[in-house]
Amino acid sequence: MKKKVWIWIVSIIAVLIIGGTTAYFITKPQSQMAGAEPKTTMGITVQKVSQKELAQSILVTGKIVPESEQKVFIDPQKGAIKEIKVNENQAVKAGDALVVYDSAKIENELTRAARSKDLLTSRAKTEQNQIADLTKRLNDAKKKLQTQASNSESTEEAPVTQESVNQLSNEKIQLEMQYESTKSEIATAEDQIKELTAQKNDMTVVSKMDGIIVKVDPNVAKTETGSAEPVIHIISSQPYKVIGTMSEFDAVKIQHGQPVIIRPKVYKDREWKGTIESVSQFPTEDGGGGGEFGGPPGGGNVTMYPFKVAITDDTSELRQGFHVSLEIKVSGAEKPLAVPHPALVDEGGAKVVYVLVDRKLERREVKTGAMNDELIEIKDGVKLGELVVITPNEQIHDGMEVTSFDEVK
Repeated sequence: MKKKVWIWIVSIIAVLIIGGTTAYFITKPQSQMAGAEPKTTMGITVQKVSQKELAQSILVTGKIVPESEQKVFIDPQKGAIKEIKVNENQAVKAGDALVVYDSAKIENELTRAARSKDLLTSRAKTEQNQIADLTKRLNDAKKKLQTQASNSESTEEAPVTQESVNQLSNEKIQLEMQYESTKSEIATAEDQIKELTAQKNDMTVVSKMDGIIVKVDPNVAKTETGSAEPVIHIISSQPYKVIGTMSEFDAVKIQHGQPVIIRPKVYKDREWKGTIESVSQFPTEDGGGGGEFGGPPGGGNVTMYPFKVAITDDTSELRQGFHVSLEIKVSGAEKPLAVPHPALVDEGGAKVVYVLVDRKLERREVKTGAMNDELIEIKDGVKLGELVVITPNEQIHDGMEVTSFDEVK
């Protein structure tokens, strides 16, 4: 009897075990059987890899300067200044007189040279007349000599001899030589007059541009070599420009005509527009130094190159010497493949994106390049038109199946 009871108990337990196991496998999700990957139930957003223009901004500093300027210093070789023709804040045009040196000595020499030329010119005219007269007398004598040789009959006129013809010829030669010497003296006098006239004109210093007189100082300290400070300082009336230096890393990205935003430090929240006018091929005199913005990767020395920016907006409110910050817009000629910044995942130092292919996620390690505030260039790892997850999280992984997703156009 006891044996039958035990048999029934064991049978009941076996039935319960088998039933529970069957129920477990019936209710277990298929995705967890046979090592199958679970399908995601979370919302995934994807976007196609496309070609985008990545405009970068390079930040540098500079200083506002005039288009051009002219400084007039004392020239000891010209002597004393006789008169200053301009005043501060006066507008001048190219060619206007600025400073006149005392030219009394040169004017005296010029007067003597002019008088000497006049005397030489008068002498030359007399010599020309004498040569003409001798030429006529010599020709007449030669004709008479020929007539006498062919006609043996005597005449009342005095006979002409060969000696008298030769004498007239010699006198003419001597006079012609004297006339050539006089012409040479006249040419020398003319050269002297030209030189003295140039010296006299040089005693008046003129403006080389249309501009404004910003400084007149007749009392600058004088030395044997001139003066350390200018007597007159002119700045061009053309619109102001910006000059500065940029690092070698920025200089290679800059091209003529690129747009620039100029922000003077004295004006908050105000901007002026401009364009790159030039970037020198040669570095600054010291060859290097650190810039306020952007140095070489990892630090160290960097070579600096001068640049110039033309201001295209009205510059009437700006002043020479204002310090400014500049934002230079830089964009490449080609449009690279780019994705939004959130699509990029940092996994142990590797840059990774997840690409949706046939409703499965593929983990791709990528190489990145330039970037802006929204996009980052992908140099390698994805192809144009592929769908990249732009809302990655810790739960997604390589090979995960995706049941549904949203695509951003």
